[in-house]
Amino acid sequence: MVTTVPMMETGWTDEQRAIFHAQMSAYQKDEVVGVLLALFLGTFGAHHFYLRRTGLGILYLVFFFTGIPTIVSLVECFFMPGRVRQYNLALANYFAAQMGAGPAYIPSLAAAWTPAPAANTAAWTPAPPAPAPGMTRTCAVCGAVILPEAKFCGRCGNKVA
Repeated sequence: MVTTVPMMETGWTDEQRAIFHAQMSAYQKDEVVGVLLALFLGTFGAHHFYLRRTGLGILYLVFFFTGIPTIVSLVECFFMPGRVRQYNLALANYFAAQMGAGPAYIPSLAAAWTPAPAANTAAWTPAPPAPAPGMTRTCAVCGAVILPEAKFCGRCGNKVA
């Protein structure tokens, strides 16, 4: 299983790296398990429960007798590796933010990557992203840092606007 590594890890101490990798290895999901759950237990929504999408999992449980979740889960087998990678990336962003390093990847900052000078066109160098105003949010209940794409607080579970 491949661990998603934040770009900021180069500036971390050995202790921070060890904490990050320990947390990731304890909580990250495996793509093969996700595909197998969707293939064999997809009728009951097991693959959604695996990725902590309990709402969809319960929906599959409610309608499993109709056969529709079976057909949909067979199609979802092809999308599970990408969904598991997305889940693991969100997890890496969460752990990096909890360590004070900020998110590993923010899609809105993807345009900040600029090509290197013409002498070495094969290499890409990151332009230092300027923090956009209002990108960092804090939870009103517990005060934890919340990522821009998050809908719930990772610490207390409070829904954020």
